[in-house]
Amino acid sequence: MSERSVSAAEPARSAAEREWEQWRADRLRALRGPQGNLALVETAWLPDGERPDLEAASQGLPEGVTLTTVRRTDLVTGAPEYAIRRWDAASPALRAFDGVEAYPYDPAWVLEAEYAPVEGARMVPFEHIRDNGGSRELVVPGDITLTVGGTAYTLSAFDDDGTLLLVFGDPTNGNGTYGAGRFLFVPHDGASRRVVLDFNRAFVPPCGFSDQYNCPMPPRQNRFHLPVEAGEKRPVFHGGAPAH
Repeated sequence: MSERSVSAAEPARSAAEREWEQWRADRLRALRGPQGNLALVETAWLPDGERPDLEAASQGLPEGVTLTTVRRTDLVTGAPEYAIRRWDAASPALRAFDGVEAYPYDPAWVLEAEYAPVEGARMVPFEHIRDNGGSRELVVPGDITLTVGGTAYTLSAFDDDGTLLLVFGDPTNGNGTYGAGRFLFVPHDGASRRVVLDFNRAFVPPCGFSDQYNCPMPPRQNRFHLPVEAGEKRPVFHGGAPAH
């Protein structure tokens, strides 16, 4: 490679790395927020057929504690279920949090892929960490195809409020990275057949910070055969994992 090409490539790489560093800072700030992943201390599911009354539940809350609601579908009946979530800006997890370990930025893990949309609301089952082996169907609006380490993959990224969210696994899980897999947002403009998977921005799912989340786990087609040594590894707490 010529001296000129090296000098031309270096600023681009430095700019990408600076953007990643900003992403890291923004991510840590969000985690530490009053309704960040670390602040969730309780998800209380209501009896069948009951709807949450936030006004009544919020009476007498201590300072720094807030409530929200969440909805899911019963795996057996298909009926809606509701819960009240309790957030504490001074939770044990927040007080013990030291940060998130991460791999150094590596431009080799910024990969181009093809995106093929699928007509209609195709549903794909995803096992969830707190459903005792049960699966919940999520909308997967298209297929992401790419080759990694000489192996071709067709990945399923589900629709997360209009954004593609890839739940993936690899051999580092439980051996350097969070054991249940990691998440990656995949930007897509809705028209292009090309997407970029920047694994430097792979992140620990919410259930890695609070056991009150019910995270989807990687389906078989989203499990890579080689280690993905990029992105976040796992959260760090002083004194060990906190009580939630």
